[in-house]
Amino acid sequence: MLSKFKLRALLAACSLVTLCAATLAQAQPAEAYPSKPIRLIVPFPPGGSNDIVGRYVANHLSERLGKQVVIDNRGGAGGLIGTETAANSIADGHTLLLISVAYAMNASIYKLPYDPNKSFARVAQLGTGPAVLATYPGLPVNSVKELIALGKAKPNTIVYATAGIGSFQHFASELFRTSAGLTMVHVPYKGGGPAMIDTIAGQAHMSIGSLIQFLPHFRTGKLKALGTGGAKRAAVLPDVPTIGEGLPGYEANNWWGILAPAATSPAIIKKLNTEINAIMVLPETQKRFASEGAEPVSSTPEAFSKLISSEMIKWAGVAKSANIKAD
Repeated sequence: MLSKFKLRALLAACSLVTLCAATLAQAQPAEAYPSKPIRLIVPFPPGGSNDIVGRYVANHLSERLGKQVVIDNRGGAGGLIGTETAANSIADGHTLLLISVAYAMNASIYKLPYDPNKSFARVAQLGTGPAVLATYPGLPVNSVKELIALGKAKPNTIVYATAGIGSFQHFASELFRTSAGLTMVHVPYKGGGPAMIDTIAGQAHMSIGSLIQFLPHFRTGKLKALGTGGAKRAAVLPDVPTIGEGLPGYEANNWWGILAPAATSPAIIKKLNTEINAIMVLPETQKRFASEGAEPVSSTPEAFSKLISSEMIKWAGVAKSANIKAD
């Protein structure tokens, strides 16, 4: 039989081995990560700003990590389907989620199948791009102030097109309408493309949406830009004032970022954040984003978390004041 002294020594040794094994098990995922291809879920169909940004980052991240980052478009229900899929995925860093401002907006109008605050770990913000107020060229206004004056002189005559109930375009338009004290006619479409096409055709008088989407049509004269939604003028349209210059306090920006399932290792989150930030400061990235009226962002998970929280509060207030409700 073992003496008490030898037994205690043996137990202590076993405990030490167990502790070392546990520490090694925790360290291995980050050190060996990634061990297989990474799935980046984009909760919207191909072709939109989310998909464009996601594919650009995925290509560069594949090179930096040495494993392919595959885009998985899971569109539907305003982004809820893809987001829920990501929330229920294994938290090993091999499934990530690309989000935009819609993530913050959805929390105010939908009964979510996940917790926007607890179901995900924040990884990094990718960039931001302002909204822009576009009008049919035949509308007899040339500034935000003139548009507001026309809307007040002729209530319920200005028609504004959006990508649908609860979309970024809808929220940004309702923020404009309520801030200006206007009554206008809302026509929701099944996507930003159809809304833009009918604005070009004059079926709708105005539309507030992503600058990336409208920019080519400003250059050809098919649409008229009255103002951009950022806090400062967009470098790609330096002569176009901000909407806030004509309507003080107005600001509406789209933004993009990466999340991971909540239980993902902090070491893996740190590694991803480091690699993504390195991508966002590349001259190529700066040039690519600037050409589309957007701006890359290099951030910490904590800074990105603060942005999401503040945006959820902001757009919840807009939903309440404008009485926005999901279909």
